[in-house]
Amino acid sequence: MYQFKFQKAKSVAEAFAGLGKDGDAKLLAGGQSLIAAMKLRLSQPSALIDLGDIAELRHIKVETGTVTIGAMTTHATVAASAEVKKALPALAMLAGSIGDRQVRNQGTIGGSIANNDPAADYPAACLGLGATISTNKRKISADAFFKGMYETALDAGEIIISVSFAIPKRAAYVKFKNPASRFAIVGVLVADFGSSARVAVTGAGPGVFRIAEMEKALAAKFAPESVANIKVPAEGLNSDLHAQADYRAHLITVLAQRAVAAALT
Repeated sequence: MYQFKFQKAKSVAEAFAGLGKDGDAKLLAGGQSLIAAMKLRLSQPSALIDLGDIAELRHIKVETGTVTIGAMTTHATVAASAEVKKALPALAMLAGSIGDRQVRNQGTIGGSIANNDPAADYPAACLGLGATISTNKRKISADAFFKGMYETALDAGEIIISVSFAIPKRAAYVKFKNPASRFAIVGVLVADFGSSARVAVTGAGPGVFRIAEMEKALAAKFAPESVANIKVPAEGLNSDLHAQADYRAHLITVLAQRAVAAALT
């Protein structure tokens, strides 16, 4: 690894100031993706600004209709939270399925969604649960936040503060995982909000996305058979050594049915 400067920020304001002084600096959250990219020299920031000591970014708050999680809250903390398990069990289960024990204890929700890996789990949670991402400058809906592969709506100098998830009537997340990395080859989150439904897919394409046809069908009747015959086009989906596009398209329908069944039980 090459030489770079390192700063431990004590507040969001201090981190923001550090970014303003060095346009090539990057924020360090859990580091599970950034440090690996730096080792491979795919990323070469001039400085790292560590957010680990900022207490205000580590919290879980459950209010009427909403679960809010601070950006530096680890996956393991979310998975183990009694409050999250009670209010939004699908989110706790999703967090508990991320990576391995080391990744879950080091990786953070803010780092995950800011990185926006196309096979990551949290983007599906954000999109499927109609989340709002709060930064040091504004609030961004999940539908507007995720732009494409490793691309988000975050501006230069913008820091994620927290993520607020709407609590649905019921929800579930099911993924077909890579046995080595545990990233989603395909992952589907379904959520029933009573008068509407949301279906978010990760791993299948270059970015997380929703399926309007499934959402309409589930809003009319939230049952596995409602999506059983909905075929997802393979065009635009990923093809790689793990799965071809047509297989991923087939998996989306299969996993959507399983997720609905899980949500009902």
